Amino acid sequence: MRWELSAEQADFRAVFAEWLSETCASETVRGWFDSGDHSGFDERMVADGWFGVGSAEDLGGEGGGLVELALAAEELGRVAAPASAWLGSMLAIPTLASMPEAAKALLADGVTTVLAVPAGTLPGGGPGVTDCDGALVGTVATVLAAQRAQRFVVPVADEHGPALRLVEVDQPRVQLRNRALTDRSRSVADVVLDGATGTVIPVDDVAAALEGAALRAAVLVAADALGVMERMLDDTVEYVQQRKQFGAPIGSFQAVKHAAAEMLVKVEAARSIVYFAAASVGSGHADASLHAAAVKAQVCGSAAQAADAALTLHGAIGYTWEHDLQIFYKRAKLDAELFGSPGSWNDLLADRLPLVSARSEGSG
Repeated sequence: MRWELSAEQADFRAVFAEWLSETCASETVRGWFDSGDHSGFDERMVADGWFGVGSAEDLGGEGGGLVELALAAEELGRVAAPASAWLGSMLAIPTLASMPEAAKALLADGVTTVLAVPAGTLPGGGPGVTDCDGALVGTVATVLAAQRAQRFVVPVADEHGPALRLVEVDQPRVQLRNRALTDRSRSVADVVLDGATGTVIPVDDVAAALEGAALRAAVLVAADALGVMERMLDDTVEYVQQRKQFGAPIGSFQAVKHAAAEMLVKVEAARSIVYFAAASVGSGHADASLHAAAVKAQVCGSAAQAADAALTLHGAIGYTWEHDLQIFYKRAKLDAELFGSPGSWNDLLADRLPLVSARSEGSG
């Protein structure tokens, strides 16, 4: 199956890619990484109106849906943009549908609002925070973009069951414990609540809201992995055409051709499934959870394998700090684990697929 983008989607992708090429030149991105301050990128996204793409206009967005967000994530991955705050916010937005003013503050004004769930597991597990008579107590480990957040959407357990609270970061009983990642294009921190206060987010079905966030996370991380894989393929093909051994470019060697071809197959297979899963989850298809699980497991797993192949084909230079491959290698490896490993999503897929008898009809 080959997924065809609409003319509007293709135009959006081209314009966004052009903006990123100007905003995220390699030396600029490395500067953000070296300083540990990604705010420059976040501020540009908000100022130039990209934060609202893919979200409903009545919530302050620019329109579009999850397919447009997936296209954006793909291009962000292609340049290794430090877009943790964008991703964390896009997971939080659906939970704010019942609070239009909070959604508009995020999408139109850039009041970064991050879903406070562990970045290393599927969103939607048991909350690590309890609501004790209005005082929130507990720790949420490894929250994506916690350092950039001004508000958190926090899953909590109260006397009535699971609930969601909107927590302002700027209060004395909210603390952050920074964590270091090998992938410097992302940031995480532990969020510690010690009696913090929060506003009730009126959501009828909290479990469904968190599952929706998990499916969006699967699609958007897979789209990022696709962009990373595309960039590694482009850089690898360029490199093997330049590097010579025995007087010939190594790209002319059969083994190198096969390895590059395998990377290309992974990219082409991933592209259609990412767009299909985005459309499925965005439209609320009955099998959306299966499609999201498949895309997260397959595309992120393929990107991690492609990263190993790219590193092998680059040889020793691929390991060096000065070469950009190490940036994309680390991002691909983190994408494989971000919001659930391929194994955990495959487990979810196996749990939800119906059992079918191996015996054919009419067999004795």
